[in-house]
Amino acid sequence: MNTLTSPADKALDDRRLARHRARKRTNAIALALALAAMAFGVFWLIWILWETLRLGLPALSLDVFTRMTPAPQSEGGGLANAIFGSFLMVGLATLIGTPIGVMAGVYLAEYGRKGWLGACTRFINDILLSAPSIVIGLFIYSVVVTQMRGFSGWAGVLALTLIVIPIVVRTTENMLSLVPNALREAAYALGTPKWKVIGAVTLKAARSGVATGVLLALARVSGETAPLLFTALSNQFWNADLGQPLASLPVTIFKFAMSPYENWQQLAWAGVFLITLGVLALNIAARVLLRQKH
Repeated sequence: MNTLTSPADKALDDRRLARHRARKRTNAIALALALAAMAFGVFWLIWILWETLRLGLPALSLDVFTRMTPAPQSEGGGLANAIFGSFLMVGLATLIGTPIGVMAGVYLAEYGRKGWLGACTRFINDILLSAPSIVIGLFIYSVVVTQMRGFSGWAGVLALTLIVIPIVVRTTENMLSLVPNALREAAYALGTPKWKVIGAVTLKAARSGVATGVLLALARVSGETAPLLFTALSNQFWNADLGQPLASLPVTIFKFAMSPYENWQQLAWAGVFLITLGVLALNIAARVLLRQKH
């Protein structure tokens, strides 16, 4: 048996070996770049969290939760009115925007997959989803604040609602699209009407993903500042009247962080710590819901 390798076979083996080595070099370079990018992002994230903990944690006290925002050049004070205003506006925006977003997402996933109305709705939702929040705030300022001749909490709620809706719509549509058609067909075979299939089968199967979208929308609007500057503005005092200017944590942080007063800056860091902690908790809850087994 001839074990000698012909020159053509040897040349082919050399080319294959060269390609293999080139692929290994390319893979090593790509892996190194990916690890460097990850390290770059994690470095800044850790630095931001460290500064938030270092400056925000010592600024926390009971006064932060029980006292109103202080006047300039005054001692003490807290963030009670800003915390309450943020809870009120963010909670109402989520309560209003969630059912609208879920129903729109159900329509796009179950009824409007091929029609022109579904395509137009999906396109408009994508535009609204990518629109800068300051544009939404300016829009509400033009159509609501100027007509009401004053800033108000309702204007802030409406601006935040317009941010919540497209996030919930996109998440609901995507989650419902992942539900296997076999589940729908099995329900139809039993004579179940479509509205009941959607409520009892598809939405039930996708409920963890829909809840995740709601939590992510809630985390997104919790830190929005620009829309509230144009709508709710701020209020130094305790106020539960949504028809009047209303304080919020993001606007208070913006105002206090830019001030030359040391106690205002400390309160701003306390507010940053509270928002960061809240957003982190919401993201963890979203991850847990997304991984939940049914």
